[in-house]
Amino acid sequence: MKYIIIGGDAAGMSAAMEIIRNDKDAEILTLEKGGVYSYGQCGLPYTISGIIPSTDALIARSVDTFRNKYGIDAMIYHEVNKLDPEKKVVHATNVLTEEKFKYEYDKLLVATGASPHIPDWKGIDLKHVHSLKTIPDAHKIMNDMGKDINDITIVGGGYIGLEMAESFKMMDKHVRIIQRGKHLANIFDEDMALLIHEEASKQGIEVVINENVLAINGEQIVESIQTDCNVYKTDLVLIATGITPNTNFLKDTGIIFNAKNAIQVNRHMETSIKDIYAAGDCAVHYHIVKEKDDYIPLGTTANKQGRIAGFNMVGVQRPFSGITGSSIIKFMNVSLGKTGLSEKEAQSLNLPYEMIKLETNNIAGYYPGGKSILIKLIYRNDNHQLLGGQVIGEEGVDKRIDVLSTALFNRMTMRDLEDLDLCYAPPYNSTWDPIQQAARRHSWR
Repeated sequence: MKYIIIGGDAAGMSAAMEIIRNDKDAEILTLEKGGVYSYGQCGLPYTISGIIPSTDALIARSVDTFRNKYGIDAMIYHEVNKLDPEKKVVHATNVLTEEKFKYEYDKLLVATGASPHIPDWKGIDLKHVHSLKTIPDAHKIMNDMGKDINDITIVGGGYIGLEMAESFKMMDKHVRIIQRGKHLANIFDEDMALLIHEEASKQGIEVVINENVLAINGEQIVESIQTDCNVYKTDLVLIATGITPNTNFLKDTGIIFNAKNAIQVNRHMETSIKDIYAAGDCAVHYHIVKEKDDYIPLGTTANKQGRIAGFNMVGVQRPFSGITGSSIIKFMNVSLGKTGLSEKEAQSLNLPYEMIKLETNNIAGYYPGGKSILIKLIYRNDNHQLLGGQVIGEEGVDKRIDVLSTALFNRMTMRDLEDLDLCYAPPYNSTWDPIQQAARRHSWR
């Protein structure tokens, strides 16, 4: 059996490893557009700030490891241009030599990920204008970080925008974030996002909201950025306005996409065409709470979907259980965690809901070193099932988000949250965990 995998990162190589473990006679060809395999993209901001000393530390397995240890025909700088599902042929081009190739497959996995969304602004090609998704992207930013770079503007206040604001601030730069909407971190509700704005203010990070970028100004190097309200002088611009699935090469194949151009897959990672699978940031993700497909591209999901795809490609029937949309961001001195639905998502789905918000201590109040933690829970007001949670604080956020995610995965109610047997000792918790303190305040009417 000949397997071809398009994409050499999280989803693609997770699938490749499961194929190897379950089909000893497998012939595996992987086609990667770049020159690096299997690396931790989420670590890139921390290499730029210097917390992680080198991007080499982000590489889980090298190309040579896949080739020599696992017997995978791991190609680099091979971009797939066309797919012929009827003939089961993949057409690729070496991006360095422009040499053309075509490869036949029995089963195919599309794991092409996503690329930064780059708006069509005047000046987008000026020097010192960057996006961040790959190791080469990180190197370009680091190469530009000379003494003449003092003022940095980030367009977009999502995951990358906030993490890179922290990284640049650690390098003693003046940092400005321009956000098109009315608050940073759109995955959070506005009342929770206020804490993010407060932290930005404490740390001297300038936040500009409700302004649309129109152009980037300069001759050869960026000099300023223009919005519909103001012009801001700046030495470097980072575009962090979201990502777009890498699926354009599939447009004429008959493969079905969702509204965001992510590949539609079933719970076994199968596309609408037999023997073609998709996983990771280029595919949809089934959302357990919403009970429908969604698009929330995260590294954790890519690895899980890739593994599930690998199982199913070799005939081991295993469905993808789905996501709750759990994520956490470190932003300066606070952690920002979210899982399940926000209040605005519950409204958009027309769900009957109520919310509870509680500010308390992350550990026993009498034990020294405790920190304030703010918790917001969303639950149905008809059957009291938990719908989502948002947690912001200096310490203990990750623990609470993981508990809430587990509760969502198992469709637990607010009473179930109250009854959980969670660990307690004064340095770690209160006798009632903060999420239980919040759950006890819900209404049973």
